Amino acid sequence: MKIETALNKLYSLHQFGVKLGLENITGFLNYLNNPQDNLKVFHIAGSNGKGSTASFLASMLMESGFKVGLFTSPHFVKYNERISINGKFIPDSYLINFLNGTQDYIDKYKPTFFEVTTALAFKYFYDNKVDYAVIEVGLGGRLDATNVVNPLASVITTINIEHSHILGKNLEDIAYEKAGIVKPNKPVYIGIIKKNAERSIIEIAAGKKSQIFNLKKLVRIHKDFLSLQLGKKTIHLYKTSLQGLHQLKNAALSLLVYVNEISDYRIKYALKGIDNVLRNTNIQGRYEVINDKPKIILDSAHNPDSVKVFVDEFSKNKYECENKILIFGAMKDKNISQILKLLKNHFDKIFLTSINYERAATVEELKSVCVTNNINAEILNKRKAFLEKFAKNNKKDCLVILGSIYLLGEVKRNGELRNSLTF
Repeated sequence: MKIETALNKLYSLHQFGVKLGLENITGFLNYLNNPQDNLKVFHIAGSNGKGSTASFLASMLMESGFKVGLFTSPHFVKYNERISINGKFIPDSYLINFLNGTQDYIDKYKPTFFEVTTALAFKYFYDNKVDYAVIEVGLGGRLDATNVVNPLASVITTINIEHSHILGKNLEDIAYEKAGIVKPNKPVYIGIIKKNAERSIIEIAAGKKSQIFNLKKLVRIHKDFLSLQLGKKTIHLYKTSLQGLHQLKNAALSLLVYVNEISDYRIKYALKGIDNVLRNTNIQGRYEVINDKPKIILDSAHNPDSVKVFVDEFSKNKYECENKILIFGAMKDKNISQILKLLKNHFDKIFLTSINYERAATVEELKSVCVTNNINAEILNKRKAFLEKFAKNNKKDCLVILGSIYLLGEVKRNGELRNSLTF
C-alpha cells in the first residue's frame, strides 16, 4: 500500500461522521491489546487553548530529556502532523503498516476517521516506548474517543459556548462534557474559566475525589505579563514564541501541571520548553506571522472567544499598517455572525473565501450573514492569485487570514503564498 492509498482509505472513513461514544474505540483498542493502558498520559480538553497548552507541556517535557508523544488535531498541511514524538511526525511507513494490519477490522466494524487516528496514535506511542503522551481531546471530552485513558492528570483550559448541537447550549452543560475526562482520584488542572462552568467542574471533581488545581487562584495577570505562584516561588512570564497574553495563560497552566506532576526543582527546563515550543512541537496557526513586508498573519480563531483574543493582540499593532485586510472562512456550525461583528471594525476590507471541506460554509452563506448584519464584504474567488499579488504589491499593508484551521491548512498546503514571502 502506498501512502496516497493509505490516506485515501483513512479519509474515506469521514463518511461515518462523528460518533460520540466509547464503544467503537474500546473495541478497536481491545483488538490492538490496549496500548493506551501502558502510557503515562496527560489528557487535555477545553474550548480554546487546548492545542497550545498540550504543545507547551510537551515542549517542557522534551526539554527535560523525556521522550514525548504528542497527539493533536486537526492537521494543517499533512495528516502526519497529528501524531509526533519529540517533534518528529509519525512516518508514512508506520501509518501504512498499521492500516495494512487493521484493514479487515476496519472494514468489518467501520470505526470513524478520528477513532482510527486515536488508536493509531496510542499504538505508535506504545510501540516507540514514549516516557509521556500528551493527548488533546478531539471534541468535548466525556464521549470523545481519547477518553479511554487513565491519565496522570486531566487538564481543562477554557469553557465557552461551542458545538451547542452536540455539547449543550449553556456553559454548565458544556462544562459537564469537558469534565468527563476527570478520572477518580486523579488530579485535574483548570485554566481561567467562567464561574458557572468552573463550579460544575469543581463539583464533578469533588464527586470523583479528584484534587483540583485552579490556575485562577495562583496567577496574577498584568498588562503584558503574568505572575504564577508555585509554592514559595513566583515565576514571571513575559513572552512565549506564541504571541499574545492568552498564550502566557496557556503556558502558565502547563507550567503548573509540570511542576506538580513532574518536578518542582527543574523549572529551568520548563521555561526553556516555553521558549522553544514552536521548534519542539511545530505548532501552527496561533497568531502566526508568516511574512513581514507586507505583514501576513494566520490565525485559527474560529469562535467568538478566540476572536476576541485575536482582536486584543491585533489591536496592539494594527496602526503600523496602512490598510488592514481580512480573508475569512469558517465551518457552518460556528457563530459566524458574532465572529464577523467582532472583526468588522478592525479591517478596511473583508473578503469571504470558500474551503474545500464538507462542513465549510459556502461563500454565499457567508455573504448572506454579512448582508443580514450590514457588514461590507466581498466574495474572493481567486484566492491564490489575490495572495500572490498582495504579497508583491502591498508592502505597507497588513493581511490576516482567519477562521477555520482547514482554511489555514488549505492556504499552506496549496502553496498559495510560497513564492511571495519575504522571510
